[in-house]
Parts: sequence; C-alpha cells; structure tokens
Amino acid sequence: MRRVVAAIVLGAFLASGWAWAQLKSGKGGYEQLTLFNEAFERIRQDAVEPVAEGKLIGAAIAGMLAGLDARSAYLSESAFRALQAPAKEDAGTIGLVATIENGQLKVISPQDGSPAALAGIGPGDVIFAIDKEPVYDLTLAEAERKLRGPVGSEVKLTLRRGAGKPVDLTVKREAYKLQSVSARVEAGNIGYLRIAGFDAATQQALAGAAQDLRQRTGGKLIGFIIDLRNNPGGAFESAVAVADAFIDQGDIVIVKGRKPNSLKRISATQGDLARGMPLVVLVNGGTAREAELVAGALQDNRRGVLLGTQTFGESSIESVIPLPGNGAIRLTTSRFTTPTGRQIQGKGLTPDLVVMPLKLEKLVHGGRREADLRGALKNTDPVAPDSKPEVQEPASAPASEAARKAPSVATGDIGSAADEQLSQATDVLRGLALVTSRPAP
Repeated sequence: MRRVVAAIVLGAFLASGWAWAQLKSGKGGYEQLTLFNEAFERIRQDAVEPVAEGKLIGAAIAGMLAGLDARSAYLSESAFRALQAPAKEDAGTIGLVATIENGQLKVISPQDGSPAALAGIGPGDVIFAIDKEPVYDLTLAEAERKLRGPVGSEVKLTLRRGAGKPVDLTVKREAYKLQSVSARVEAGNIGYLRIAGFDAATQQALAGAAQDLRQRTGGKLIGFIIDLRNNPGGAFESAVAVADAFIDQGDIVIVKGRKPNSLKRISATQGDLARGMPLVVLVNGGTAREAELVAGALQDNRRGVLLGTQTFGESSIESVIPLPGNGAIRLTTSRFTTPTGRQIQGKGLTPDLVVMPLKLEKLVHGGRREADLRGALKNTDPVAPDSKPEVQEPASAPASEAARKAPSVATGDIGSAADEQLSQATDVLRGLALVTSRPAP
C-alpha cells in the first residue's frame, strides 16, 4: 500500500509541467517527495495509534492548503457532497458569517435581522464551543454544519467578546433567509438603500426598491444613500451587477490570477439606476469582499462618495476543484482590484470622508480586518507617496452580558435615529444635490 500511495503522489507530481521543470532544473522536487514519503512511512509505522493511509493523505492535503491562506481548504468527500446538496426546507440557521483565525471561530458579521443578530452576537466575537463541544479543531465547513439544524431547535454557544469573560448563549434556529435589499425614504427626499449581502435576487430587488422610492416621493428624489456597512459579501456576479446598475460606462473590476494572461477586465453596460443623481456610499470595517468590489467601483469611477471608516480588506476569489472520488479543494485562484488597479487585499478602501460612528462603545471588531488574519494574502502594491492614512475604528471595552442581549451595532443601530454616519451622509448628499443642480424641493 505504501508503494502504491508513493507512486500515486509521485505520478501526480510528475504529471505537472511545473514539477518536471523543477526536476530538470535541479531544484530538489524529487528530494522533497522523498522526504514526504519517509515522513509518511514513519507516521504509518510508529504513530501510537494506527492511522489509515487515506486519513494521512487527506491530512497532508489539508495541511498544504491551510498553509497557503485563510480561505483555502480541503473538503472531504462527505463535506463536498454536503456542499453540492440543495438546502433542505427544514434546515434552520442562526444567520452569521464567520471565519477561522488562528484556529478560532471568529464572527465576521451577523446577518441583518437574523437570530444571531437579535441574540446580540457581534463582529469579532469568538465562538469557543457549539453545544458544549470545543471548535478549536474544526474546519469552517464543519463549524457551519454544526450551527445548522432543524427549524425551532436550539444551539448553545460559548463565546467571548474582546477581553471579557466567556458567555453562554442559547440561540433558536430559524428558517431564516437574508433580505439582501431594504429601502426607505430618508429626510423626505433621499432614497436609502440597505444592501446586506449579494445573492441571485439582489440586483432585481435593488431595481424594484429604487423604483418604489421614486413613486413614494412623487419623483422628487435628490439622490441615494447606499449602505454597505457590515456587508460581508456574497455572490461575485451579483456584486458586479449591483455596481453596473449605477455605472454607465468604464470598468467595474479587474480580476487577476497568477498567470500573466489571466487578467480580466469587467466593464459596465449602459444604464444608470440612479439616473445620474448623486450617491453616498456608507462603509466600515465590516464591509468586505464583494461589498468592497461595489464600493471600489463607485469610488474609482467617481460615481459615489465613500463615507465611514476603513473597509475590511479582502478580495480573494476561491475556486472549488473536485478531486474525483476524494472530495475537493477550495483554492484561492485569483483576487480582484478596483478599476484603476488599486489592491484591496490586506489594505481595504479608505473612504473619501472619514466619519466615526457615534456609539463607539458598541464597536466590537476593534478595527480587525483581512490583513490581521493568519495566512492573509499580502498586498503587493507599492505604497504611494500621496496615499491616504489608514483609519481604524477604535476598539471597545468588553461588553457586559446585558449589553450583549441588545441588538449590536452590526444591525441594530444601522439606519437608526442614533446613526451618526447616516446623518452625515444625508447632509453630504444634500450638498452634492445643490452642486449638481438638483436642489431639494
């Protein structure tokens, strides 16, 4: 069996042109495979407990991917099947987006109106246990499966916020589906569009919401506020469509892979949902991935003014590559930049107008962004002499258990009367409307 495994690994290695070039150039590819084979045999023979060869190979692949970046991962055959299976109608969720950081399950953001948000779970909270079982050795996919369950069932979480003591929470799973777009009239003649995520229905919902706002104001809108705060991203194609909805011409995003010929520019099509009216885009440290794509496209095309704080800084694109009969690998194969070529990875977007939220004591992610994650991909852009300074949201004091049970800033204060950033955005939009000869009635 050992010889068979070694032959398979060696054959796969030699099958790649890169590997053959390494051997020809004398860079030690064969020696490294010999090292792997020796380690494999020693573990197989001397481990205190017998280990199946298949488990060792799976662990080796998982280790290779874990050493690349925070997003790449190995999916076992069962995990890959679960990923491909359609969602069950009776499957409940608590509605949060998380990541693995330094072996810990950390919340990126609860989704708007979800059981997690209503329970007070906030960005940056670390989940130590799910139903009293530690999560330190789980993959992200395994942890997400544990959080799902039958509608109406409860999941017990042990989590910590900042330097506070661990807190036990019980959250009831619901048949929750994110409402990616919501809208209302703000200050009488401003359209407020909240985009909480990106899915197949987002672009159509956005167009319908904009039309509804026009009808409710009798066509007297002077502009739109687009709220992307604590939007963790979603479907890439949907985000491109949302950006395209407000940009009449020019590039939306540039996608770059490892190979020189992999560069791809995605350009806008004609048509502007806002019909040329000014836009103010709200962003913060929870604005991540595809939400940063939209914000960067609007900023680079001078189509919208970004207001708020530095964004998360994550622009990787993963591909799921099946391994026939042996699951799949999720591999970061490219990243996207803004239309002018500014890299977002590990850096984020600096808003045109920096406005801190009023309730600083409720901020829990402490300015943590993609660059802080273990294995984060590096930004290879040279630092421009005239680049803007990075602005971080200040860390907060640990929240009490009572405060935790109140809606967090991730969802509860966004768009509320106490929302300082929204208030400033309203004033800025009125000023832009005057400049563009669209005075308020």
